[in-house]
Amino acid sequence: MACIGDADPFTAAIPATKVELTVSCRNLLDRDTFSKSDPICVLYTQGIANREWREFGRTEVIDNTLNPDFVRKFIVDYFFEERQNLRFDLYDLDCKSDNLSKHMQDFLGQAFCTLGEIVGSLGSRLEKPLIGIPGKKCGTIIIRAEELSNCRESVMLQFCGNKLDKKDFFGKSDPFLVFYRSNEDGSYTICHKTEVVKNTLDPVWQAFKIPVRALCNGDYDRSIKVEVYDWDRDGGHDFIGEFSTSYREMCRSQRNSFFSFEVLNPKKKGKKKKKYQNSGTVTLLSCLVDTELSFLDYIRGGTQINFTVAIDFTASNGNPSQPTSLHYMSPYQLNDYAMALRAIGEIIQDYDSDKLFPALGFGAKLPPDGRVSHEFPLNGNPQNPYCSGIDGVMEAYYQSLKSVRLYGPTHFSPVINHVASFNARYASAVTDGSQYFILLIISDGVITDMAQTKESIVNAASLPMSIIIVGVGPAEFDEMIELDGDEERISSQGRYAERDIVQFVPFRDYIDRRGNHILSMARLAKEVLAEIPDQFLSYMRTRGIKPGPQPPPYTPCPPPAIHPL
Repeated sequence: MACIGDADPFTAAIPATKVELTVSCRNLLDRDTFSKSDPICVLYTQGIANREWREFGRTEVIDNTLNPDFVRKFIVDYFFEERQNLRFDLYDLDCKSDNLSKHMQDFLGQAFCTLGEIVGSLGSRLEKPLIGIPGKKCGTIIIRAEELSNCRESVMLQFCGNKLDKKDFFGKSDPFLVFYRSNEDGSYTICHKTEVVKNTLDPVWQAFKIPVRALCNGDYDRSIKVEVYDWDRDGGHDFIGEFSTSYREMCRSQRNSFFSFEVLNPKKKGKKKKKYQNSGTVTLLSCLVDTELSFLDYIRGGTQINFTVAIDFTASNGNPSQPTSLHYMSPYQLNDYAMALRAIGEIIQDYDSDKLFPALGFGAKLPPDGRVSHEFPLNGNPQNPYCSGIDGVMEAYYQSLKSVRLYGPTHFSPVINHVASFNARYASAVTDGSQYFILLIISDGVITDMAQTKESIVNAASLPMSIIIVGVGPAEFDEMIELDGDEERISSQGRYAERDIVQFVPFRDYIDRRGNHILSMARLAKEVLAEIPDQFLSYMRTRGIKPGPQPPPYTPCPPPAIHPL
């Protein structure tokens, strides 16, 4: 029996959607003397912590072609919040051995990319040159991604109980249900908890909606365990019993009539043996399946994610020339600001086709007159504050540290208003769902314009925009925590934000104690980006914005015909 405590079901990691990858190649090298190559494609994925490449799967071998369209697909889990590095290796397989080391002489080339690059490309179709053989043109690889339809399903379920065991001395019971999906290793993961219905043995719980992937990870026959508890104020909830089912069973039974499950308590069954029948029943009242629009539907329809960076240049960060400074540029490792920039920027840049990012600073005195600015371009060009890719942002950040003087105070509202005003100027372009904006603010301490910042966030909540705040250093971050609307929706002058658009995390909570900076960056990115797809979808759904038209499916071009002389 799993321990539930007071767990919030929404903190359980919901499985990512699944994406099917299809591979084609054009103009491969010909390694055979009397015929053409017999290509196979091998996919490798890279571990986050150790950076090791592991084989994920292989296509079939296609005989005698330099332009293969592989039929066998790769089905991979997709996480927006992770940088998922992929490597595709092509070989000419002329013998039956599965040992690739025996085919190194028949290596045809390779390509590196991220899963985000593929799904973020126009039509979720990425074409790249194959590399890996010096002095040779190895041809091209074409990778297409398609979200599996069963990962977009959600289901509305409603249950009631009948004659559940009485657990309270002065009353009946206060029952609630806890749902767990089974894992491949035999363990269980909590995925939903109903509300408590007070003082009854015949409860009717409210209907709830849950992604099918959260229930069974796309496997309709995977076991779903449901535990029934009597709620107690002290948290020591009394176990009433349990039953198991599957998503397929619930869907099938609902087509006929109401379907009841016996609630069994193994301990009571063991004690009473033949006299024990059950601890009541739970009946499935409704099971309504719906296919929802997903984040990837919008990305495939052409939605661009626009990324803006804002960095704290206040004096509380310390003198950048000193190792104690949070802005210190060590020749051996990235500082926390640089790690946060790269960790988050490298993921988001896959969803922006031009990869031009505005990069701003705040809280510094600028040359030549020493005026204080809370919204200055890191590249020094107010007319064109855009940097090319995350590498360009990093370079502009380092150059700014050499030219500006750290000062203060710490104002957030100017940079929030900057992105919001850009939204407003292009209002007609963003109402069709083609643009969404993400602002990353990295800061070390106390916000000095809290009232104005709250007002800016409330105003921005009605725009296609999300705000990520990363706190660096050892300071207390009470103000930043307050801006994160997870516990209580932020308000300003009696107005509440339309939706939660802020995600705050202190970087120190995700730093690997063994000094693995790559792992620290991956943990940070996973935490701060995890809410973005839901924030994005909440904006689109509340405004009835549908994805753009899907590009026509890619049809591989036939290889050029060879005409005899």
